[in-house]
Order: sequence, then C-alpha cells, then structure tokens
Amino acid sequence: MTDGPDHDGAAADNHDGAADSPSPEDFWESFYERDHRVWSGEPNPDLVREVADLPVGTALDLGCGEGADVVWLAEHGWTVTGVDISRTALDRAARQARSVGVGDRVRWEQHDLGVSFPEGRYDLVSAQFLHSPVDLPREQILRRAVEAVSPGGVLLIVGHTGSFPSDNPDHSGPRMPTSEEVRRALDLPQDQWQVLTDRTRQHSRTGPDGQSRSRTDHTLTLRHLAR
Repeated sequence: MTDGPDHDGAAADNHDGAADSPSPEDFWESFYERDHRVWSGEPNPDLVREVADLPVGTALDLGCGEGADVVWLAEHGWTVTGVDISRTALDRAARQARSVGVGDRVRWEQHDLGVSFPEGRYDLVSAQFLHSPVDLPREQILRRAVEAVSPGGVLLIVGHTGSFPSDNPDHSGPRMPTSEEVRRALDLPQDQWQVLTDRTRQHSRTGPDGQSRSRTDHTLTLRHLAR
C-alpha cells in the first residue's frame, strides 16, 4: 500500500472519508486486485541504506504490500514478519518469498493496523510510506510500532512530507507531517531513544499525464537504547 511504483510498502494515514467510502480492507483489496503486480518488486532504497550496517535479527514490516522489503530482508539473513491489510497482497508476497527460497524466514500476518497489531518485539520495525487515501490512524500505529521495538533495536519511518501525492495537478491531498512533527507526536524519552538519521530529500516523479511533479520525503531512524 504505497503511492506509486517506485515504492513497495504500505499506506495508512488518517484521512476523513465520506460516509460511503469503502472500508480500508475493501479499498486495498480492490487496489491490489486490479493488476497481477502493482509495485516494482524492488526494496525501498531508504530501507536498504538504513539497514545495511545493522546486525541481523528479527524484523517487522508494517504494511508490507507485495513484500519486496520483506524478501530483501530475508535474503540478507533477517527473520521477518510481514503485515498488510490486503490478503491479495500477502498471498502475492508469500509466493515471491517462496520463489527465491526465503519462505521459511518469513511469517505473514493480515492486520488492519488501526484495529489490531502483531504481537512481539523486534530488532527492526519498518514503516515505509505509511499513508493512505482511506482512513487509518497513522500516529496510533506508529506509537504501537515504538512499543514493538526491542531494547537496542531500531525503528525506521519513511514518509512523505507536505501535501499528499496526487496525480491530479489541480488537487493536493491532506498535508503529511515533517520528521520533526513525527518525533514530536511520538514524544519519545530522550534518554531512551537515539536519533540515527533525520533526513529530508526532494525528488520528482512523472505522473500519468507525463508531467513531472516535485515531492518531499523524510527518513527517520531511531534506536531504542538498551537499559
């Protein structure tokens, strides 16, 4: 569940929907059923960059979509739990994991993260582009993600900043928070959490109309200090 083919991951932000809007599960099932593959199949580059030097352990990928990040982590020795709201996406991800020989390193769980959350604690919790055009409480989910990080482990949040991406040049969606606003919302004790990365980058994307549009993303990597 993300915004475009250059990312493989999840979407879940808090948007006010109309009364006749589909449920989050129905929306994302329809989204994934529209084609045999939605995303590129490549891992998110921020995940690869931030995780490359971490010791291998257990990982949780929130909103794993078609599983590219999960598969990459498993191929690099991690034991991974991939979570998504869409059963179609999870089935597709599981087939990909089996096809490259890492199916035994991965567990797949279906969750509407606004309602339920996977159990356990992990050395890495990844939330890549956790935004959505249908209702899902992002701040609540990220607070649960904080609780799921083991002492010594890392929370990785990558997201859009500014207006929610839209392929309609005359329309911009709700405003997405900056990394500073994310940190402020999480209200993490400074003596328990260390900021490893806080980076904002601007890049462009070409929409279906062939027009290039600028977009700003942030990467926030936080270590839960062992006590």
